[in-house]
Formats: sequence, structure tokens, C-alpha cells
Amino acid sequence: MEQSTDASPPAWQHEVDLLVVGAGAGGMTAALTGGLSGLDTLLVEKASTYGGTTALSGGGIWVPNNPTLERAGITDPEERVVEYLEHITGGRVGRDRLRAYAHHGPEMFRMFESRARHLRFTWCPGYSDYHPEAPGGRPEGRSVECPPFDMRRLGELAATQRGSAMKVPGGLIITSADYVHLNMVTRTWRGRWRALSLGVRSTLNRLRRRRMVSLGQALVARLRISLRDAGVPVWLETPLLELVRDADGAVLGAVVQRDGAPYRIRARRGVVVASGGFDHNEAMRKEHLPEIGRADASGGADSNTGDGIQIGHAAGGALDLMDDAWWMPAVRKPDGRVHSLVSERSIPNSVILTPAGERFTNEASPYVTFVHEQIAHGHPYLWFVMDQTARRRYPFGAVVPGADLPQAWYDAGTAHKAGTLDELAAATGMDATTLKASIARWNGLVAGGKDTDFGRGESAYDRYYGDPTLPNPVLGSLTQAPYLAVRIEAGDLGTKGGLLTDAHGRVVDADGGAVPGLYATGNAAASVMGNDYAGAGATIGPAMVFGYLAALHAAGVTH
Repeated sequence: MEQSTDASPPAWQHEVDLLVVGAGAGGMTAALTGGLSGLDTLLVEKASTYGGTTALSGGGIWVPNNPTLERAGITDPEERVVEYLEHITGGRVGRDRLRAYAHHGPEMFRMFESRARHLRFTWCPGYSDYHPEAPGGRPEGRSVECPPFDMRRLGELAATQRGSAMKVPGGLIITSADYVHLNMVTRTWRGRWRALSLGVRSTLNRLRRRRMVSLGQALVARLRISLRDAGVPVWLETPLLELVRDADGAVLGAVVQRDGAPYRIRARRGVVVASGGFDHNEAMRKEHLPEIGRADASGGADSNTGDGIQIGHAAGGALDLMDDAWWMPAVRKPDGRVHSLVSERSIPNSVILTPAGERFTNEASPYVTFVHEQIAHGHPYLWFVMDQTARRRYPFGAVVPGADLPQAWYDAGTAHKAGTLDELAAATGMDATTLKASIARWNGLVAGGKDTDFGRGESAYDRYYGDPTLPNPVLGSLTQAPYLAVRIEAGDLGTKGGLLTDAHGRVVDADGGAVPGLYATGNAAASVMGNDYAGAGATIGPAMVFGYLAALHAAGVTH
């Protein structure tokens, strides 16, 4: 960590008001806010592309009472939002940070609407909060997303946006609001109509030579074009090397790597660290995460190696929540890529079993909750078991209804198929007696119409991706051979721990005092969601809000 004194200041090679490190949603929002607030702002990004994990994500944003929700009639007293957040965080996060998030989130959206014309949003109706039955929860959901975006509008900047990891059959451009219906293409007329309309839209886009993107890709593209319009430069392939401090510990600027050499940048108003979590840092995962979550099955951007967290910690920043992640049950494909299981866990004719062949929790629960249960019960891996009815009716990732799983999955032992449960047990290593008893018990619960063991289907969240043609959308028997089992493990969307911040996004030290000139947001900062997850977009939403607040504080805007 470089220090300087007034007698021997560092030789700055570039000077700005605000330096932002990391070009995901949080960093891009901080840089945009800085630019719109009159600060000379620079955004630097370690990777050769911008977008970070946001570009790989569904792009949802959970910020209650934003203008899009207000127009849809989905509003809540601010205290109810704080009550909900306090309930799910269980005292793990300070009330001042929760209040700042609830109060200033809508304000950020209003800034977008008035000063960033490309940033537009739509509500995802019915995409329930993850704990809708909790005090202040909403079964209607409070998640919004960006409409699809034509990448031609970005010009040459489009070439350096991080690509999507999501593969949609037929090359369709879908939103989250589309997907919940498309998921039921074999089951409902609404699903069939949505598939037809999306197909027509895709054909028209090709005829008009549009290069449409959606989900996280659309959010990133809209933020990037907004940065262009605001005159904020973005330097790619420019990793943070260290922070420069004065004798009193205040951050004066940073040393980055530019064109292969160290490059000193003075940041008169501060540095915002938004460089992501330690998703792909093997040593940090081993040091901080629980044993079952240490193996890297992360869907985070490959450039997320925790360097910003380590550098901020060396500058005096305290750390929190380092033992947790945005957990997500995942299938590790034979090629090493990870497929996260979201809608699949609501497939009615399926169960998730332990290595011994037992159910242990509600399969359709929020994904962070599910993996917390997996870790608590000590299961290093699990088996997603389904029958032929499930394969005939519902998609599994990019595998369309009626199609078999990829042969490579069977060859690698990622998946198994068998004509009987005894044969499936032999192939997977599950105990045959236990497996058959678990399936018999499940089929009995389905016949009774209620999961009295673990409550699957009781929450509005459970039912969101379920089959609306069934009495209970997530309950279906397993009776139709062949049976399939897919191995799943504790994956994640990124790590959750990082630099501890206050209500302004300032990094604080072990005594709770602010480290002057240093801010953090996104997965480089300890999450305002504590160990839980409020709803779809509760990673991106806080990243953006606290990036916004950090830039405003650096600009001297007080609330």
C-alpha cells in the first residue's frame, strides 16, 4: 500500500474527481451518477469487456417504490419496506443502511428517468418477493427489468460488452416476464401464444437487422450508452493494483495497470471499489466459505477474483459476511460451465434428494435459502430426480420439453437415466430402499395435495414458476419411467462478503469510522441483504443504489 505525505506527493499521471473501479451495474451507476453530478469521472475495468456479472444475469432490479412500480400501483409505506428488510436480515445489517436503501432507491430511478433517457424499466408482474409471507413482503413482486435493447445504438462500443451465458432455444430474445409463460409452452395457451409472439418478434428483428439483447445484457447496454452520453470514459483492461493514501490514511487515488505498466490516478473526491466478489479466487474461497461451498461452481464473471476487496482491506476497510455467497444450486456441465437452477426446482414431477436418497427441504424455496439448507445438512452434492412426465412437459435449462438431456451429461456422469428406481439407485449411488421410500412418500403427499413434510408450494414464490394447470402448481407424482437424475452442487451467483460500508457507501474501518476517500458497492461490499435475499434483483438493486449514494456523497450532495 503506497503512502505519501505533503512533502513528497506521488507523481500523478492522470487526475479526476471520481475514480470508479469495476464496470458492472454498481460501478456503472456510480460513474453515471458522478458524471451527471458534475464530477470529472473515470470508470476503469479489469477485464477486456464491460458488464461484469450483471451482463451474465437476469438483470432484475429489486428497489421498492420506484416510479415503474408506482405507475403499476405497487407501492408501500417506506417503513413497511424497512420492516421487510429487517425481518429477512435478522439484525445482521444496520437499520441506517436499510433505511438508506429503501429511501434513496426510488430517488435513483427518478434521476434515471429525468436525466438518462436510455434507462427505462418494466415491472415483472407476479414475480414474488422471495419471502412474501414475511412482514412487509409482497406476493405480487417488486422486481423490474429493462426492455430489450438494440445493440446497434451502441456502435463500436457493442463489441466490448461481455456476452451472455444464457442460451435460449431458437435464439429468442426474452425478458423475465416472458420466461415465466414460455416455461409453460406445452401446458398453457398463454405459454403457446407467448412463444408464437416471441418467434414473430425474432423474425422481424432479423429482417430489420436489429441486434436485440435482453435481461442483464439490456441493463448493461443501457448503462453503457448512458455513460457515453454523459461523457464518462471507460478504460478496459485496467486492473486496480493499489490505493494511494496520505499519512493519515485518507485515500488520494489509485495505481492501476494501463498498457502493461503501473499508472497513477489522482481521485480528488474519492475512489469507488465496485470490482465484484471473490467468486473465482480459490485461496479466498478456501479461507472464507463453508467447506461445501468452497469448490468454484460460480456463475460470476471470470474476472471476479477479489482483488478490490483485498486492496480495500489493506487500506483499512473492515470486512463482513465473508463466509456467505449468493448461493444457487447448480449443474456443473462437462465443459466446466455452470447452469444455475431457478425455475427447474418448481418442476412438479421432480424432487431433490441427498446422496443417500432422502428429501431434506423444500425444493422450490428461494435459491439462497435452499443452499443454506444444503450446507447446514452437510450434503456435498444432491440429485435432481425427475420422471418422463417432467421431461415431456417442462424445459430444463436450454433443454426443451420432450428432448433428452445432452449425451455428454450422461457420458460424464452428470446425469443418469434408468428404467426403474432400483437401476437409478445403482447408477447414482443412492440407497435403493431409501430412494424408493422417498419417492413413495412424495407420491403420497402429491395425492393428498399438500407437502406436509417441507411445505413446498405454500409460498407464492414457490408457485411462481410452477404449473398453473395443476391443483398445486409445484406438486406432481413421479411414476413414469424412465427416471432421470442430475447431479447438482452448491453453486453461486457471486460471493456476498466484502468491504463493510455505511449508509453513504463509505468503507468503514474496524472501529466503524469512515476510511476517507474510499467507497464500495456491489459484491465488493458486504451485502445490505445480510445472509438472505429480498427478491429477484436484490443483488443488482443494492449495487446500483449504493453506487449512486457513493457518487452523490463524493460530489458533496447531502440528504
